[in-house]
Amino acid sequence: MSESYPTLTQCAIAAAAFKILLFPAYKSTDFEVHRNWLAITDSLPLSQWYLENTSEWTLDYPPFFAYFEWTLAHLARIVDPAMVKIYNLNYESWRTISFQRATVILTELLLVYALQLLVDSSPLGSKRAARVAALSIILSPGLLIIDHVHFQYNGFMYGILVWSLVLARRRSSLLQSGFVFAALLCFKHIYLYLAPAYFVFLLRTHCLSPRSIFQIKFLNCLKLGSGILSIFVIAFGPFAALGQMPQLLSRLFPFSRGLCHAYWAPNVWALYSLSDRVLIHLGPRLGLGLKREALQSVTRGLVGDTAFAVLPEISPRLCFVLTLIFQLLPLSKLFFSSVSPLWEDFIGAVTLCGYASFLFGWHVHEKAILLVIIPFSLIALRDRRHLSAFRPLAVAGHVSLFPLLFTPAEFPIKTIYTVLWLGLFLMAFDRLAPASKKPRVFLLDRFSTLYIAVSIPLIAYTSLIHHAIFGTSYEFLPLMFTSSYAAIGVVGSWVGHMTVFFTS
Repeated sequence: MSESYPTLTQCAIAAAAFKILLFPAYKSTDFEVHRNWLAITDSLPLSQWYLENTSEWTLDYPPFFAYFEWTLAHLARIVDPAMVKIYNLNYESWRTISFQRATVILTELLLVYALQLLVDSSPLGSKRAARVAALSIILSPGLLIIDHVHFQYNGFMYGILVWSLVLARRRSSLLQSGFVFAALLCFKHIYLYLAPAYFVFLLRTHCLSPRSIFQIKFLNCLKLGSGILSIFVIAFGPFAALGQMPQLLSRLFPFSRGLCHAYWAPNVWALYSLSDRVLIHLGPRLGLGLKREALQSVTRGLVGDTAFAVLPEISPRLCFVLTLIFQLLPLSKLFFSSVSPLWEDFIGAVTLCGYASFLFGWHVHEKAILLVIIPFSLIALRDRRHLSAFRPLAVAGHVSLFPLLFTPAEFPIKTIYTVLWLGLFLMAFDRLAPASKKPRVFLLDRFSTLYIAVSIPLIAYTSLIHHAIFGTSYEFLPLMFTSSYAAIGVVGSWVGHMTVFFTS
């Protein structure tokens, strides 16, 4: 990579041009989900938004995102009036496709703006590293796969997240950081995964004296609390006034879903499910009992109640307890630091909260790995120890998204683009990451190198070799191998980052 890096604007324009070429590409059911939400918010009064169920794709995001869809619907009605008709299920005119694809690109400009703020706010000595990290996010294969092919609006919302994280860098804008993050929660509630880190950081830096945690700044508490409360009132107030909060919350938190998503997200439950699969075959030899009713359970790949044939069942309560425990570990360091926490430590805690929620949460989607990758990218170049923990995450997280695009036409797009991104940015990161003052973790370095080397034959097997050998038989194997491989990488990266976080 040359010493003269392209600007964020130049890369954003080039990326947008490439994404326009992908307009005819495969799109998931999420495309119809968002088209239906345009129709709901345009055709019905607000009082019906969270009650309407003509389509199975009912509105299940918080109110700010519903208001966002309502805003887009005013433009959609002009582009193609049939797009916003509720009974036009699975409507896909070319104008509809172009409009929805284009809105993803345009709203992603907020991410570019936030990343430019990150670069501008970085100290002079680390501006180059910040610029490369920002470029890696703008050109992220994760966002390309999820937003611009599969179809969602993650780039827009990660722009709000990065904006909030950048505002937390300076004392003068801590209050605004809390407000922006509160607004983000009202767009998509998955960011609750990161909320504990925000709570502890703002409490420690804005509401308590840096000299003593027992000296409370009551005025600051009042400003922060009243501001956040006002944002939630704006978002949820109209629905509370209609008496619809129970209905709205049931849409946001459908706990009837099973432990594992349709494709196992690469977390500890993927490894747990793999172990159960193995024990189904080894169990009789080891004298282990099999629960026959669980042999065809949705642990095998569908959505619903999860059941294991050999291992104990996992409950939502256990997932919550494990998530809480592994979030409290970094949060305790953040809170009890002898002086006011550093911004880099805050980003580290945000990342570890994302890890804990992803690894131990209930019904986690594979797409949620970006909640870890994007904040970690902001500090991956802090030193070489951080980079060693980031490498396997970058590989595992992006490879785990490959099954989202299962059509042959998209195979070269996802594979070539991701491999080029990994080669380009991991080399650039390697050049820019400074040596650490702390000793390197030898095993983590070796794990990172070996793990990356395994990714190439894995991709070749799951994408090409398996079909050539087995045809349509054993279709679960590529998914299982991908999920398990990625889970090992994410868990290894998490252990590495925890080690670095607590020894820095």
